[in-house]
Amino acid sequence: MGQKSATLYARIEPDVKKQAEDILYALGIPASNAITMFYKQIILHRGIPFDVSLPIAPPTDISALSDSELSAELEKGYRDMQDGNVLPASTVFSEFPKN
Repeated sequence: MGQKSATLYARIEPDVKKQAEDILYALGIPASNAITMFYKQIILHRGIPFDVSLPIAPPTDISALSDSELSAELEKGYRDMQDGNVLPASTVFSEFPKN
């Protein structure tokens, strides 16, 4: 068996690091364990263990919409609501930590 530990140096945006570490802390998982878990999943999957792709359509930046485009987007949302294409808020926001 090889070494019991190795050092990994990586540069990451401070805000991304903090957000991820806050979640890991709430889960009781040290960052080093999460990184080890990620590496083990790479080995098991023989690649990145999740889909890495660009979204089909980028998220809409509301400030870039004209009044008519904004109205059209709001109408689509209203039609979805009328058609029952909705999710409970508790489902949508369950992924976000409570502050």
